[in-house]
Amino acid sequence: MTLHITGDETADRLLTDDPLALLIGMLLDQQVAMETAFAGPLKIAERAGTLDAAVIAGFDPDAFAELFKATPAVHRFPGSMAARVQALCAAVEQDWGGDASAIWTQDDPDGPAVLARLRALPGFGEQKAKIFLALLGKQYGFDGAGWREASAPYGEDGSFRSVADIVSPDSLAKVREHKRAMKAAAKSGGGGV
Repeated sequence: MTLHITGDETADRLLTDDPLALLIGMLLDQQVAMETAFAGPLKIAERAGTLDAAVIAGFDPDAFAELFKATPAVHRFPGSMAARVQALCAAVEQDWGGDASAIWTQDDPDGPAVLARLRALPGFGEQKAKIFLALLGKQYGFDGAGWREASAPYGEDGSFRSVADIVSPDSLAKVREHKRAMKAAAKSGGGGV
């Protein structure tokens, strides 16, 4: 299994191989292009010299924010997102022994349990947690009972709603079109998901 989210082979390999990188990429996925968000963990790793949860959590906050600001910036809101990444890493260190994958592997959890664990993380609201659970189920090998239902509507088979559905340039285009349609519907008062 290899993720194909960023269009950059090195960044995608890091997301595939490092569960914390994937979790950080999901955290960064707001108010920037998906590719930019999910390429962020590689920038962080290169600039900080590591993607170890304890090291990142203990980084001097001002110095860590500076890493985010370096060109090209990790995120368009470097200060606040650097703080969120540090808070996420602190939670992974304190609650999961520094192992991000424990969130979805420890004690063989089902889909609803993983959703609850994700929602408990700093920066992960209901929608972000559902999208990440769908990503785990659709592309990362998580097969806990009830994951599709717990991640609904993002877990739907054959849908193109989120990063969970991106496996190729074609699927990326379909996800972008879905997002455009949802924004247009919301703007016109038609709602959307």
